[in-house]
Amino acid sequence: MTGGLFGLLGLTLDEASADRVVIRWKVRPELLQPAGIVHGGVYCAVVETVGSFGGSIWLGDRGTVVGVSNQTDFLRAVREGELVAVGTPVHRGRSQQLWQVEITDTEGRLVSRGQVRLQNLTAS
Repeated sequence: MTGGLFGLLGLTLDEASADRVVIRWKVRPELLQPAGIVHGGVYCAVVETVGSFGGSIWLGDRGTVVGVSNQTDFLRAVREGELVAVGTPVHRGRSQQLWQVEITDTEGRLVSRGQVRLQNLTAS
């Protein structure tokens, strides 16, 4: 993946399976809000991206997934360095999935945590 929002955020996909997705990125000036910390929207976008990757892999050729709810908490201000997001499924059902994502800094500290609910769009 290099295009779209994935490319704009400078994300790197380290691991992707139906049970675990890992994405990392470097904090850059373009990702900061006016106070000089990572913009909360970046965390929200990464949470949805991580969940969508895993959810899509799990659903496979049965259809596609779209985010219908994203709830992300910002726990620690980050100004520089690299961040890592790890997502795992909480629930995978016939019509929806729920993925939890934890984002940590280079010291392993939790800086953001979120969950995204995905709608499974299947051909019926």
